[in-house]
Amino acid sequence: MGNKTLKSLVQSLLMIGLVLFINSCFDKAKKSKNEDSKATIYPSDVIPFMDEWKILLGDGTRSEELVNYEKKDFFYVANDGKTDWVVYKTPNSGITSRTSSNTRTELGQKAHWVPETGGKLTGTLKVQHVSTTGDARVPSSYSVVVGQIHSDEGHENEPLKIFYKKFPGHTKGSVFWNYEINTKGDNSGRWDFSTAVWGYDFSVVGTNPTTYPDEPEDGIALGEEFTYEVNVYNGIMYLTFTSNGHETKTFTKSLLKSDFAKKSDIPQQVLTVYASKGRDGIERENAYAGEIQYFKQGAYNQANGKSTKSETFDGDIAKQYANGSYAEIWFKDASVSSGTLPGKE
Repeated sequence: MGNKTLKSLVQSLLMIGLVLFINSCFDKAKKSKNEDSKATIYPSDVIPFMDEWKILLGDGTRSEELVNYEKKDFFYVANDGKTDWVVYKTPNSGITSRTSSNTRTELGQKAHWVPETGGKLTGTLKVQHVSTTGDARVPSSYSVVVGQIHSDEGHENEPLKIFYKKFPGHTKGSVFWNYEINTKGDNSGRWDFSTAVWGYDFSVVGTNPTTYPDEPEDGIALGEEFTYEVNVYNGIMYLTFTSNGHETKTFTKSLLKSDFAKKSDIPQQVLTVYASKGRDGIERENAYAGEIQYFKQGAYNQANGKSTKSETFDGDIAKQYANGSYAEIWFKDASVSSGTLPGKE
């Protein structure tokens, strides 16, 4: 073999080696980049419907795009050792919406609908924490709303709010749902009628700020899973609640025809809770018929520190989180879709 040929062979081998080295470095960099990208699991990886929602967080942050989005300490993914969960966390006091004094880390559905058209929302969740301070006489103390139907016109009232509430010192809390009337005339007379699912309804309160009712025997504990389905079809709202070890509960409520159109229709529960506040209005006869609605889901904290006298540490979020002044909800599954005829899903 001549020197020229040997030199050419060596150069070729060096070139091949250089190419292999560069490719190896590129593959390692690509692998490292992929590993880094996989290190973060976003809420949209756990519950894929996030492209259909926007969000308001407990620090006032808003986002219209939730695919590959998270916000530390408010909206993120946690694993309980077996399953990934989407976490919604919000303090007792923070920046909130124009129509409420309660903070929230809560999804708002982008699509809107009317009761006649309907829609369906499901969620499987566990409540990890509710505020540990409040006034036991105030119905909204120690509670959080985990799902809603909200009106987007008129009085902007809420035909559905699904609550979880647990008094301090109790192991089990209550799940109940409230229907807020679409008040006829002035909205100052508005009120909620509350229905128990497991445990108590909204009206069961303490006799003084620190005296609580007995623990509900059929209640839901912190960390205990339950599922709700909200199905609005042809103007009728069908609610289903399920949880292992608990009786399945179903409810039906028309959103097109009021049950509360006359003073004589006002339930005693409402008179007991609201009449002293001058909130004893009646509902328009056709309730929410033809009115634009949308779903909400997440953690809508009811311990605002004003009516409930909950501790807020002057709005310092870090102090609130450190001292139990927050709500935290974990969802592992949820869906949003069109309403369906019950039994025909």
